[in-house]
Amino acid sequence: MSANDTAVTVLFTVDSLRADALPANGVVSTLGERGTVFENAFAHSNWTPFSFPSILGAKQVFGDSRGIGVADEPTLAETLQEAGISTAGFNGANGFLTEHWGYDRGFEEFESFTSGTGDSLYSKYLTAHPTVQAWLQVAVSPLRQLLGKEGGARNVSRMLDVERRAIDFVERAEPPFFLWVHYMDVHTPYVPAPKFVRDETGANVGSLKMLRAHAKAGLGREVGDDTLTDLEALYRAAIRQVDASVGRVLSALDRRGFRDDACIVLAGDHGEEFMEHGHLAHYPKLYEELVHVPLIVRNSDGNSDFGRENDPNTVERAVGLESIPATVCEAMGVEHGFSGGSLFGDDMDPVPVTSVAVRGDHVTYQPIPRHLDDGELIVSARTADWSYIYHTESERRELYDRRRDPDEQENLWAEYEGSEINGYLHDAVESRIEQIETDEGSEAVELPSDITNQLKALGYQ
Repeated sequence: MSANDTAVTVLFTVDSLRADALPANGVVSTLGERGTVFENAFAHSNWTPFSFPSILGAKQVFGDSRGIGVADEPTLAETLQEAGISTAGFNGANGFLTEHWGYDRGFEEFESFTSGTGDSLYSKYLTAHPTVQAWLQVAVSPLRQLLGKEGGARNVSRMLDVERRAIDFVERAEPPFFLWVHYMDVHTPYVPAPKFVRDETGANVGSLKMLRAHAKAGLGREVGDDTLTDLEALYRAAIRQVDASVGRVLSALDRRGFRDDACIVLAGDHGEEFMEHGHLAHYPKLYEELVHVPLIVRNSDGNSDFGRENDPNTVERAVGLESIPATVCEAMGVEHGFSGGSLFGDDMDPVPVTSVAVRGDHVTYQPIPRHLDDGELIVSARTADWSYIYHTESERRELYDRRRDPDEQENLWAEYEGSEINGYLHDAVESRIEQIETDEGSEAVELPSDITNQLKALGYQ
C-alpha cells in the first residue's frame, strides 16, 4: 500500500473483538471491501492494558516499566498534535484507557466517560459500576417493554455518548484532524439492544434468558451448549450494534465531504474466548481466539499497493497492532519515531508477531495480574501459519500449525523440537523478552479508589 497524505484519519478500536466475529453484511465488512483486510493481524496481549500501549503509545507493554500504561515517549496523539493536527479521543468507559494511565496525552479533546454527571450517590455508583448498571438494565427490560418503552435493554457501554461526541467533533473540526473512538459494547456483559439480537438470531431472545446466560457464566457454573450458544449470540449481536454505530460516524464524515479522502482504521484490541481452551472472556492466555483480531485499513487513495500477495483486498503476512501509530503518521504525512513499522509499502520483512501475558497461580486468579511481578510471564510468537507459546518460569512450550489445526488444540512441540521453525519462533520470543524492562526497582503503584472501582466493574477485581 502506498501513502498519499490525508487530512483526516479515524481510528476505531473495539474492545474484545475477535477476528472471526464480524458480520458479513455490515458496515465494517464494506469498509474491508473498499480497503484492505489484514488476515493475520495480532494483538500484543490478551487484554486491554497490555495491548493498548502498542496502539496509541510508543512501545509495547513493559517497554519502559514493569507496569502498565503508555511509555514516557511521545504517543501517537502527541506526535500528531506536535505536527499541527487537531486530535480527539473518546473511550466508552474502559477504566484502563483513562488519564490515569496517560491515554489523554496529546488529545485536545478527550473523554473516557468513567465519571458521572449526576450528583446523587446512586448515579455516581452506577456510572462507576457499568456491570451493575448492565444487570439493572437487563432486569428492567421486561418492564420497559410492558410500558411500551422503545429499545428494551439498551447498550450500557456508553456507546451513544461516545458516538455523539465523535460525530459532534467531526461536524466541528477542520482538517487536518485525527479521531480515536473506542467501543466497549463487545466486552462482557454483552447487553445488545433487542433489534440486534433479532438481526443475529432471527428470533427474540428474552431479557431473562440473556441475564440467565450471563449469571451462569458469572457464577462459575458449568457452561452447557445452550448457554454457550446464547452467550455467543449476544456477543455477535453486540458486534452488530457497534457496526451500526461505526456506520453513523462514517456518515458524519460523508456529510462533511471527508469520507472519500479519509484514512479509516478499525481494529480489535484483543479477542474473546468461548471455551476453546476451557474458559470464557479473556484470561491470561495467548491462543488464537484471544490475540487474532480484525485489522482493516482504508486509505484515501483506495486500494493502492499494500504488499498484497493474492486477493487485491487482503494481506496474508502476520502483522501486529504496533504498526498502527506508524501507519497513521505516514497516512497523514507526519514524521515519527515509532518502531512498529508502517503497513504501507511491500518491503516489510515478514517477522513473527509477539504477544505477552502475565498469569497468576492459576488462569482465573484474581486480581488479574497487571504487573510483571504479579505472576509468570508468557510470551508467544506468530507467523501467518504457526503459533509458538513459551511459559518463562515453567519453560513449557507449545507449537501449533494453524494450517492443519486452526483452533490450536494439538501441541506439536515434541515433534518439532530442534526444528528450523521452532528455532525461528523461539528467537523472536527471546528478542521480545530482552526488550522487556528488567529494572527490579519498578514496583506496582497503589491505585486510587475511583480507578479500582472502574476496574472491578469491568470484572478485573
